Amino acid sequence: MLYSMTGFGRAEATINDRQVVVEIKSLNGKQFDAATKLPPILRSYELDIRNMLNAQLMRGTLDVTVSIRQEGASKPMTVNTGLAVFYYNSMKQIADQLGLAQEQVLPTLMRMPEVVAPEQDLLAEAEWLEIKKVIETAANDLMAHRKHEGDALYKDLNKRIQNIEGLLQDILPLEAQRTEKIRARVQQSMNEMVGKENYDKNRFEQEMIYYIERMDFSEEKTRLSQHCSYFHDTTTKEGASKGKVLGFILQEIGREINTLGSKANDAAIQQIVIHMKDELEKAKEQVLNIL
Repeated sequence: MLYSMTGFGRAEATINDRQVVVEIKSLNGKQFDAATKLPPILRSYELDIRNMLNAQLMRGTLDVTVSIRQEGASKPMTVNTGLAVFYYNSMKQIADQLGLAQEQVLPTLMRMPEVVAPEQDLLAEAEWLEIKKVIETAANDLMAHRKHEGDALYKDLNKRIQNIEGLLQDILPLEAQRTEKIRARVQQSMNEMVGKENYDKNRFEQEMIYYIERMDFSEEKTRLSQHCSYFHDTTTKEGASKGKVLGFILQEIGREINTLGSKANDAAIQQIVIHMKDELEKAKEQVLNIL
């Protein structure tokens, strides 16, 4: 079971007379990094929202948008009657002194600073808990999207590792031939340099054994096979966050492939190693997308 780091989640609900819409977009990221767009009413809960999303989504670069719209009538307003009375008395006195009509006093009065102001909007604890559930639902929707994307990544990654395992099997019939080729090549070089009868055959056999043992890659083949099996096991284990572990396993697979190539000393095996490296690089690119 694998999860991609990319995804999108959305949830909405009506809480009392508020329409709440939450959208979360996730992209690749080594750590958890969230950019939040919150209405003023939720500013005091920003840290709570970040901690909650960090626990649910774990990694990735997130773009979180929460919008809250008042349904029905417009946002309630309050009138500062004390300040309005003060302004009215002053304006009436000026109007009387100048002999001006007072029909426009009220419209002018309502435009005076701080006479009419939005009602202080406070979020009750019960409303915050309901909004929190909407955010959690959006995060769950994002994880479901990540799971869908992760299924496709799982198929591709396992195909790459299976290809490496298949290429490893292709090396087996070439390995025995390689030893005989090396022996024949070295012996021919000795014959050409010093002559067939001018070197110690027993000493030659001893040196050949030492030389071939140094080029033996049996351990590399075994470890490569074990790392591939470990990769398969890790992809099927429970748990969401596996990207870093899979990346480390691919590093070990790459180390064994490189060592195997350096010891190959055979053109056919070297070609197989190149194909292994190609599959490995494709797997590394995909693992970067894994949560």
